[in-house]
Amino acid sequence: MGLCRFYPSPSDRMAIIWSLMPIKDAVVLEYGPAGTTHFGGGLYSSLGIELGKTLFTTHISEDDVIMGDVSRLENAIREIDTAYHPKVIFVVAAAVIAVIGTDIAGVCQYMQEEVDARLISFEEGGFRGDYTYGLRSVYRMLANEIVKVSDEKCSTYNILGASAGSYRIRSDVWEIRNLMREAFDMECGCCMGLEGTIEDIENIGKGTINIVLRNEALECANIISEKCGVGFVYGQPYGYIGTLKWLEKIAEKIGKTINPQLVVRLKDKAMKIAPMGGPMGMGMMGHSKPKAVIQGDYDTLLGFKSALNELDIDAAQLICSHSIKDTKDADSSVDYIPKEKERIDLFKTFQKTWCLGSDEMERFTKDSNYFTCISSPFVSKTQWATHMPFMGEKGMDYLIELKNDFFSKYEY
Repeated sequence: MGLCRFYPSPSDRMAIIWSLMPIKDAVVLEYGPAGTTHFGGGLYSSLGIELGKTLFTTHISEDDVIMGDVSRLENAIREIDTAYHPKVIFVVAAAVIAVIGTDIAGVCQYMQEEVDARLISFEEGGFRGDYTYGLRSVYRMLANEIVKVSDEKCSTYNILGASAGSYRIRSDVWEIRNLMREAFDMECGCCMGLEGTIEDIENIGKGTINIVLRNEALECANIISEKCGVGFVYGQPYGYIGTLKWLEKIAEKIGKTINPQLVVRLKDKAMKIAPMGGPMGMGMMGHSKPKAVIQGDYDTLLGFKSALNELDIDAAQLICSHSIKDTKDADSSVDYIPKEKERIDLFKTFQKTWCLGSDEMERFTKDSNYFTCISSPFVSKTQWATHMPFMGEKGMDYLIELKNDFFSKYEY
């Protein structure tokens, strides 16, 4: 067996848990050994998720595994319902429970008569794929089981696909809210899987439009569209022109006009950084074109590629952090490299390149490169600020500063 240098990609089970824990009036109960839950708790905490009264474990003994005894699960459900009165208890199978095939759904079905909280089970156990499969599973479940059909409509929008596992996602959501407020005078009703309550998710069907930030939430958006008649726009706002085009798609969908002042400001900023149209662009004449490599989630790759294109920087390679075999109509420029050694060997080849990626990339790229952390895993990085986005107008402002620093280092 070869030496593993990277953290394993989070499983579907872990994404299910980190997507359910932020729901304030719900509880996640993991049926499995306490050590498994404790190990996962370190990751969830690093993602900015509060652990108190959100994640519980039943623990298990050898007898539970060998004899199939589910009394610990039954007792835990009763205790949580009595002590905390959550609206929903999400019961998630740990790996060993999935292996032995315990019928968690069946337990939840007969236990439902004994408790006030609604019981919803997840039996994946971490064996169906990486975290993207878990995200799809959660978003699909919330759309089918929690979102309610309503004749009442509100002038609000909802955000689908904002995952706690995405680097600086809370800052990006903050920027999206600012843009929507300034552009259309609209407020966010629910940010599914990252913030809010069960009631917020129930009321998604009352919204005017859903904003889908990642591919894994598209099925969820389609379910809500068919179920509640709420349309959606898929994409992320990166770069000045990219942000304006993103807003234009939303404007067309909701039948509103973008605030003219915002349009003028974005176009003015875009003009100033145009390759041949402004002071930043003129400095590039006669010099070699800089290049970048990007590592991250599928939609993050496409977003940063678009932003760097506005900065006249060639995104030479897009390296996806997860499998893209279930990504419909995946962009052909995106590569997925499952073997660790091949990724390491690739990282070591980069020279005088702007490397945007994870801690893994930084660890194995040479000092001659310029590195910016934009994706998971971010073991040595701290996410504290919630007002420092990569998306939107403010995100592009920051990328320009990074670009200038990159240029000054290599005298482009």
